Amino acid sequence: MPDPDPFWWRDAQPARPRKVEGGIQIHSTRGQVARTWWSKRFISVLEQLGVGGRLSRGRSYARAGQIVSLDVDVGGAVAQVQGSRPQPYRVRLGVPAFGKAEWAAVAQALADDASYAAALLNGEMPRDIERVFETVGLSLFPATERDLAMDCSCPDFAVPCKHLAAVCYVLAERFDADPFQILALRGRQRDELLEELRVRRSAAAPTQGADLAGVMDRFWTAAALPEQLAGPRTPPDALLDQVPPFPIEVRGHPVSELLRPAYRALGAAE
Repeated sequence: MPDPDPFWWRDAQPARPRKVEGGIQIHSTRGQVARTWWSKRFISVLEQLGVGGRLSRGRSYARAGQIVSLDVDVGGAVAQVQGSRPQPYRVRLGVPAFGKAEWAAVAQALADDASYAAALLNGEMPRDIERVFETVGLSLFPATERDLAMDCSCPDFAVPCKHLAAVCYVLAERFDADPFQILALRGRQRDELLEELRVRRSAAAPTQGADLAGVMDRFWTAAALPEQLAGPRTPPDALLDQVPPFPIEVRGHPVSELLRPAYRALGAAE
């Protein structure tokens, strides 16, 4: 009788990944993962570079929490992803980091427009920030395949493998929550960039402040009033003609008429 489970069939069966307690997972349970425009842009860049069609292989890994660790730092993201083997696979997604001079040009372009710093401080990526990078000859997101390195210690020859793809999904969701992690990949951490923007904007302030300082001694000085105000003179008892009649009289005389001599006397005294 033939073996109901021959060795060649056992080897062909896909091995299930080992479950991870407390693994990193995406919150999206179905449909699209990326929510913000910048994380969607990250996914679309991968698709344009020809690797997006294989990203779906890692969606179940990302949702199941198979990622043991993930660190985003200058030049790339490094992760450990648990597969079917006892030892987690080492995964790396790298992008070239910009140099000091390149980031100085970017920071100056961002500092020239206060709206960019305001959006970043609010935890948002400005819509046209890619244009800012382009004006100084740079690209925020990977522009070609040479700008994106993908490595995994698993035996799968496909790039990206499901372990790399899972990391891409988790990165996209992290970018949703913190757009500064995209900038960190290119070489600038959040606090470092915001401090540089503050310094550059403060350096531009004295030029405007010097003009104000020159007039501070007379800024609150009122102009001289004319000696005599022009205009028709209003009779001093005119107010009595505007008020409603009093409901009572004094000895048969309206109250307004009794007050009129006093108003006229006050006007004559002035």
